[in-house]
Amino acid sequence: MARRIDTYLRDLVSEDKFDFYSVVRDFSDAEIEPKLLGWERAHELVPESCIKQMGEMGLFGLPIDEQYGGQGGDHIDLVLMGLALSYHSQSVAITPGAAISLGAKPLQLCGTEEQKREHLPDLAAGKRMFVFGLSEPGRGSDAANPEVTATRDGGDWVINGEKCWATNARWGSHVVVHALTAPDNPNGKRSTCFIVPKDAPGVFYQEMSGKKVWEQSSTGSIMFENVKVPTSAILGEENGGFKVMVTTLNGGRLFIAALALGSLAFALDKCRVYANERIQFANKPIARFQRVQDVLIDMDIALERNLTWLMHCCNLYVGGRLS
Repeated sequence: MARRIDTYLRDLVSEDKFDFYSVVRDFSDAEIEPKLLGWERAHELVPESCIKQMGEMGLFGLPIDEQYGGQGGDHIDLVLMGLALSYHSQSVAITPGAAISLGAKPLQLCGTEEQKREHLPDLAAGKRMFVFGLSEPGRGSDAANPEVTATRDGGDWVINGEKCWATNARWGSHVVVHALTAPDNPNGKRSTCFIVPKDAPGVFYQEMSGKKVWEQSSTGSIMFENVKVPTSAILGEENGGFKVMVTTLNGGRLFIAALALGSLAFALDKCRVYANERIQFANKPIARFQRVQDVLIDMDIALERNLTWLMHCCNLYVGGRLS
């Protein structure tokens, strides 16, 4: 049975973009779906071999400019990747998704030319991964008031505190740390973002366990104890961390919506198959009964309506009309 989401996507995106979606969809069918149950039963994270395959396909470099080794795509490509991968596994989808929308994207939007040349080629190839350090145990995702601090020490900065719920914490090579640098400034101008190597002295990482969702995705806490970084590690402007965080999150929200719709598309297709195979009263498939039809129709309408709205928002975002 053909995927319902494919029918709708053909009318919502260009032929080239649908062809790209189809390539990722076929990869997901061939390389993820047959192995997923084994990963789940063994409580394993997405294996490095799968991450390497996605890197070789260029998925980590989707929206990165070609001059830095990326694909030169846009946010629509990123969302289509999310739809294709999350059909079978949101854990797999969020691995490159977070690495791009929460890792590489803030560097591309706010980084200096030197920082871009240093990091973006390896990020695009999947050889390096940035972790988004916003959430904290006591503050949640309050982008205006981080508890992690960064204080001046001559020409350097010293970072202390803890970030939690960091996606790709295990795989990350660097952490974009959002830290309080000017506590007396007004909201929105109190924090600064720093690019911190995860192997720097004083950086410690602990993987979370017992998650109920995204079990195959790496999620962890990252602790900083007197971690010293140079001023050149600042991403964006000093005391401009809030702007970096908000700019990053706006694009990431569209990707999260794609994950939800990929899962809905999978559920709808499975329900359609089961309803036509399950024989019940009067020796009829239950798809013949009106109440079951009502449920399937509601799911189908939800998929089409929300997918159309998502792609509309993506077009606005790409055109600079959604912030």
